[in-house]
Amino acid sequence: MFKLKLKSKDVKIEKVPKHVGIIMDGNGRWAKKRLQPRIFGHKAGMDALQEVTITASDYGVKVLTVYAFSTENWSRPREEVNFIMNLPVEFFDKYVPELKKNNVRIQMIGDTQALPEETLKALNDAIETTRKNSGLVLNFALNYGGRSEITNAVKMIAQDVLEASFNPDDITEDLIANYLMTDHLPYLYRDPDLIIRTSGELRLSNFLLWQSAYSEFYFTPVFWPDFRRSEFIEALVEYNRRKRRFGRV
Repeated sequence: MFKLKLKSKDVKIEKVPKHVGIIMDGNGRWAKKRLQPRIFGHKAGMDALQEVTITASDYGVKVLTVYAFSTENWSRPREEVNFIMNLPVEFFDKYVPELKKNNVRIQMIGDTQALPEETLKALNDAIETTRKNSGLVLNFALNYGGRSEITNAVKMIAQDVLEASFNPDDITEDLIANYLMTDHLPYLYRDPDLIIRTSGELRLSNFLLWQSAYSEFYFTPVFWPDFRRSEFIEALVEYNRRKRRFGRV
């Protein structure tokens, strides 16, 4: 059992998932319910992310991968996209000191080439500022898509076969995993044990398609800005009710 100093209404968790993935969904609908523009919900979602990150760290989660912006999200209205691209700048300016204090290390997966210069600079600065931290890895999936990730991995593997780095018969699941964007994570933590999706939607939306083969899924109707410490703990409680068999009896 992971031991920690419990806060009010916290519970002890027997089995702590090493890697948790979160599809942070429902910001726009949360704002609409309050007669506010969609960007209002994205801003509120930053506070939820900070609280959930600290909670995950408190409970001993090793990696928290958050789906911040998908490769398909570029099709949203330009004003909303521009606002979302500026959120990392605001988030890191506001929360990096506290995350660093909690020994959180920031990393990223996704295609950085299309990101605005200010967004990429803020991300790189946060990564550099926290690189010596040894606690939870807050892994941002930014301009990320699971199919694109797998496609790029196949291209790199094919190129290495052409260059005779190895033979097709040498290709294994472990080798493929080494070509995915999660290869920078410790080997035992690459695949999420638990994937959470907020807002009541019941799909993966192109998130960690390879890595989620044996993940447990937790869906909640709570919109992301309202998903806080108690909701995250409830997801951990539900995870503890599951019996993971990995294809075995």
